[in-house]
Amino acid sequence: MKKQHVKLTQKDRESLEVLISKGQQTAKVYRRALGLLELDRGQTYTAVSQTVRVAIPTLSNWAAQYAEEGLKVLQDAPRAGRPIEIDGSERAKITALACSEAPEGYSQWSLRLLANKAVELGYCDHISHMEVSIILKKTN
Repeated sequence: MKKQHVKLTQKDRESLEVLISKGQQTAKVYRRALGLLELDRGQTYTAVSQTVRVAIPTLSNWAAQYAEEGLKVLQDAPRAGRPIEIDGSERAKITALACSEAPEGYSQWSLRLLANKAVELGYCDHISHMEVSIILKKTN
């Protein structure tokens, strides 16, 4: 008899089976759900790792996280890092400003002029000319 690595509750098992049958989730969520179901069915780590195509330590982490957090293991934890200060609408306004006619006395917009004008118009509290460069580079 194969060792059972995960013991799902009936409710969780049904939720995972419905999730897999719908096919409306990301590949990452699908793999995690399938891996948990296979481990619950008594498959070995080696067999499940070949089926789901992940490393055995990854499966072990999923099993441990399920024991601690339940089905929250399906979703990624929030990533650390600096929060976004300039959202999509502000980026669009800066791009539109760059496409508009340059101010009087200038033949075209410079990055520094765009940054200063964006702050002056209240699109954002502060922005550097390099951030304006990154915004405009992404729109090309």
